[in-house]
Amino acid sequence: MLKKSLLSLAFGSFAIGMTEFTMMGILPDIAKDLQIDIPTAGHLIALYALGVVVGAPLLVMLASKYPSKKVLIWLMLLFTIFNGLFAFAPEHNSLMLLRFLSGLPHGAFFGVGSVVAAKIADRGKEAQAISIMFTGMTIANLAGVPLGTFVGHHFSWRISYAVIALFGLATMMAVKVWLPNVKNENETSLKGQLQFFKTWKAWLLVAVISIGTGGLFAWLSYIAPLMTNITKLNPNQIPFIMILVGLGMCFGNLIGGKLSDTIGATQAAIVSFSSMAICLIIVYFTSHIAAAAYIMSFVTGIVSFTAGSPLQMMLINTAKGSETLAAAAGQASFNIGNTFGAYFGGLPLVYGFAYNSPLLVGIGMALSGATLALSFLILNKKTK
Repeated sequence: MLKKSLLSLAFGSFAIGMTEFTMMGILPDIAKDLQIDIPTAGHLIALYALGVVVGAPLLVMLASKYPSKKVLIWLMLLFTIFNGLFAFAPEHNSLMLLRFLSGLPHGAFFGVGSVVAAKIADRGKEAQAISIMFTGMTIANLAGVPLGTFVGHHFSWRISYAVIALFGLATMMAVKVWLPNVKNENETSLKGQLQFFKTWKAWLLVAVISIGTGGLFAWLSYIAPLMTNITKLNPNQIPFIMILVGLGMCFGNLIGGKLSDTIGATQAAIVSFSSMAICLIIVYFTSHIAAAAYIMSFVTGIVSFTAGSPLQMMLINTAKGSETLAAAAGQASFNIGNTFGAYFGGLPLVYGFAYNSPLLVGIGMALSGATLALSFLILNKKTK
């Protein structure tokens, strides 16, 4: 039976997933409303990711001495306030600032939440409990993001983000009522945890995640204009495309965990990034075909999210005694990938190339991620 305590963490994962990924589906609507071009609007994606990068380690360190339940409530309070203000911000500069602030609680919530989920899990089911929390993000991509995209396109993107703020408020209430008080039992001091980041393994893992996952975001950040300008789909079809992507991500999340358990985390990451590159190549050459666009949105969603569990396990297996900070750093790295993918993927558009050109950037980043993961595997074996 699903524990309500884990469900409260899944609510937070859902809200975070919705605020992060809804932006991709409604980017043209925001650009039109603000009277800016799409690459400029894409900075909203990059600024959120930058907020995660800054907030993940900083907030985890600041909150390390406080009870986990109280920390999670305060993190979602920040999430609610900043997303609520974003929905009503009047002009471009204030929106940019608030988008950055909205990203601050993201990585810290997942870092603290992962440790809490493991502590309240039944013995031997710690990984399953963590996966339940992360399921909220995949459900967000399946249901929440298409809903936010539909509302943003047909009514107003501001309504979408007001609803997201309400989900943050619901998470606060669920955590307060359902989550038990969990005693902090850090085996390693904060200073000791920081020692992990003095190792080559830590920074190579940061590079693997930051560059490899950029392949996903170079595709996903510009999927709406890709579909409307290259595939020539009606804008009303974009929510359905996002549903297919989200459904693929749900399957990919489960497949990635199974693959990691079967062949090993690092090997699974290599397979995932290599397969992502292959999918993006296929998308590039078939993006003008509507039927292929629907199929590849689902397939690429599957493949791109198989990387999540292996990358998380690579961090956990490497950062013994520093799991909380490493988990938060993993989220920061994931969002560096978001930033890199959105920024570098947008550069060809700035120079006038077609809306399928970001896929070429994504292919290069995914292949680089696979190469770096292979390097980690080889170097890690040599040092054992």
